[in-house]
Amino acid sequence: MTDYFDDLETRDPDAREAALMAALPAQVARAKDHAPGFGKILADVDPAAVTGRAGLAALPVTRKSALIGLQETAPPFGGLTATPAGDLARLYISPGPIADPEGTGGDFWRMARALFAGGFRKGDVVHNCFSYHFTPAGMMLDAGARALGCAVFPGGVGNSDGQAQAMAYFRAAGYVGTPDFLQAILDKADELKLDVSSCTKAVVSGGALFPDLRAAYADRGVRVLQCYGTADLGLVAYESEAAEGMILDEGVIVEIVRPGTGDPVADGEVGEVVVTNLNTDYPLIRFGTGDLSAILPGISPCGRTAPRIKGWMGRADQTTKVRGMFVHPEQVARVAARHPEIAKARLVVGNEAGQDTMTLRCEVAGDASDALAAAIADSVQAEIKLRGAVDLVASDTLPNDGKVIDDTRDYG
Repeated sequence: MTDYFDDLETRDPDAREAALMAALPAQVARAKDHAPGFGKILADVDPAAVTGRAGLAALPVTRKSALIGLQETAPPFGGLTATPAGDLARLYISPGPIADPEGTGGDFWRMARALFAGGFRKGDVVHNCFSYHFTPAGMMLDAGARALGCAVFPGGVGNSDGQAQAMAYFRAAGYVGTPDFLQAILDKADELKLDVSSCTKAVVSGGALFPDLRAAYADRGVRVLQCYGTADLGLVAYESEAAEGMILDEGVIVEIVRPGTGDPVADGEVGEVVVTNLNTDYPLIRFGTGDLSAILPGISPCGRTAPRIKGWMGRADQTTKVRGMFVHPEQVARVAARHPEIAKARLVVGNEAGQDTMTLRCEVAGDASDALAAAIADSVQAEIKLRGAVDLVASDTLPNDGKVIDDTRDYG
């Protein structure tokens, strides 16, 4: 029988939504009033009016890709933290470089929920192979494990010999780290004839867990589940024993938007994951992760009632270069916005006889006249500064994969 981390996981979905929306105005106000960067971004926003998803969707998206520039202008955190740097617990530098804050208190990134769903319990020894150096990943999972009452071996990355020896010596109950490094440890344990059979569970992130690899772990008696989070937001979603999609964390509001815009898409459609958190130190409002996913219908068979996403489905930043010029998803979105007849657009970039080609494929429900195609072609020239063909297609023709720019050129 499934048990749960807390009562929040089995709330009535309407009650959860009401609670999240009730917390939204205060969080927007905190960001606007206490984080100078958000004070500028939200200058024209009345937080008291942001009481639902429609109001939230009207706010600007702040994308992760913008953090480098924001932080260069206003170090160390781009003015997006509501707590001064000296009052935080730890400061990190992730690749980019992007600075990440950690506030005081226990499970700052809320990772305990994902570890609990992965089977970790008080008294377990957790073998943590996320990095503790410069970046927060190691501490993110460390804090979650400690919040559950687990002991942690801070293995960090590399040194599979030493990792296998430590896993055998401490009789670790489970592993946290990237999906593939566990295989390296288990293989090394086999080579050194070490008994690591105590390790029967794992929660992994930071890479793809391919079905064959998950099955190989299961054959060795290790159940492996995934979680999805970022250094900025902490936990966003996690798998349960049902392993049917990823369940959204209770401390975030997630939207799926069309790449290049802030416009939410219908449930089931692939788009960019945009997250608003309830963190008082780092109150991120409509934070665009750059990751693609989609909302799944219904609730998890495990009984947890929060919405689910399909998991990581690629990157939303599909910027490419055509004929020597960068083309961005935002430009494609602006073309579509000029023509209400366009329900969905996809720019297909190819190469013929050594020359780049560009075709904007547009789903249109009604008029598919030559005049409309010509008008759209003019908009392409105006917004993208390049000439391209236009292909008008019927509704539901374009793939549901979140791509706004599809670069089909062979770079091999």
